[in-house]
Amino acid sequence: MSPLRYAVLVSPLSPEDGGGFLATVPDLPGCMSDGETPQEAISNVQDALESWIEAAHDMGRDIPPPSKRAAIG
Repeated sequence: MSPLRYAVLVSPLSPEDGGGFLATVPDLPGCMSDGETPQEAISNVQDALESWIEAAHDMGRDIPPPSKRAAIG
């Protein structure tokens, strides 16, 4: 299963949260990363996504399939 198949939601972070952008993968609880730009956040979340899937495999947990809906941020 390719990590790139999962929808990614990108949203701006407030200055109180350090600014930049947060990228989350709605289909994978807790899978998120941030970056200074939306593109950097998306690039960083790909590493988080691969780590999330690897950890789920290691723990014997099911990996949810990508949903059919599109995430828009």
